[in-house]
Amino acid sequence: MDEAVGLLEGELEAERRALADIDTEDAWLAYLRFGRQLFDVPDTPDADGFLFQYGSYSFDGPPTFTLDLTRQFEIVDSHGEHDHYVQVHCELRYGLAPALQALGSFDSWFFHDAGADLDEWAQGLSERAVWTTIRALKPAQIRVYKERV
Repeated sequence: MDEAVGLLEGELEAERRALADIDTEDAWLAYLRFGRQLFDVPDTPDADGFLFQYGSYSFDGPPTFTLDLTRQFEIVDSHGEHDHYVQVHCELRYGLAPALQALGSFDSWFFHDAGADLDEWAQGLSERAVWTTIRALKPAQIRVYKERV
């Protein structure tokens, strides 16, 4: 899991373009390739999860429409008990156009151990109205980072 950020960045770089030239579709496909890579996670429910979320936020400046593609790993202590989570984010920020604001906010989780299929989850998300609006948009900023939660 220590290499997760580098692996996600590698998938983004696989598009053979500068990060600043990657559009939403490219980032989504890179995130899904990253999602197919399996990690050594604890044998606990929801130890390896994916979060697709978007909305208009002002975390560290003026409000922007943000699409956050997150992978969450559970970390356990030496006794196998939950200690914390590590989240690897691919955060895409756009301007705050009225069409983006009108999308509101949304989130959806997927967990490898829940018996569902990652590609089916992704297909369902790509059929949402948000894709009509953002699929070909180029984010103003793409940020890849890891945080402990």
